[in-house]
Amino acid sequence: MASPAVKIGVLALQGAFIEHIHVLGRIENVTAVQIRTPAEVNDPTLDALIIPGGESTTMGLVAERSGIVEPLRLWAHQGVKPVWGTCAGMILLANSALQMKIGGQPLLGGLDVCVDRNHFGAQLQSFEMPVSIPVLGEEPFQAVFIRAPVIVSHKPNVTVIAKLEKKNADDEHERIIAARQSNLLATAFHPELTGDSRFHRYFVEMVRTSKLARQQTASS
Repeated sequence: MASPAVKIGVLALQGAFIEHIHVLGRIENVTAVQIRTPAEVNDPTLDALIIPGGESTTMGLVAERSGIVEPLRLWAHQGVKPVWGTCAGMILLANSALQMKIGGQPLLGGLDVCVDRNHFGAQLQSFEMPVSIPVLGEEPFQAVFIRAPVIVSHKPNVTVIAKLEKKNADDEHERIIAARQSNLLATAFHPELTGDSRFHRYFVEMVRTSKLARQQTASS
């Protein structure tokens, strides 16, 4: 039986949206489109959204000026269709964030976590490392961290997918780098910047499962 076709929107206000679209283009029965306006967010044919990495403050301000914040927030809080946030996208999906800039930034919320922005430091502290992510199989995933956040606390309804060791024994915070809450997915790193499509395929399976469930509900 063929996998159901799905249509995934990638927020294209700023950041690494083209890279996500290129990876999704390599997966069978997936259509990826750029999203910039409220009308495009509200397109009923969309099955999921990706909020890419970039500069979270800039992305949030551009989203406010575009009038797209509330439609995105509705997506995240309804939890009906999947949303995946990578790096800056993780920050935007979080209910709260540490190290916010003066004046703050708009958060979409929905994901019951607190994140620490720029946890590893500035751009010069960017790095790559293999990470164990059991949902993707036994082979480690080469994670790319660029001014990356981490999740430092979460509620019980959030499932931890991957984390790094604490900085030292006295560190009170966990350093969670990937998590899922129902149809919300968040990663601190950039899967779209690698040649490994496993994380995108994992998300696409979330989207297919969600679509099939909606179709079954509609037909019952």
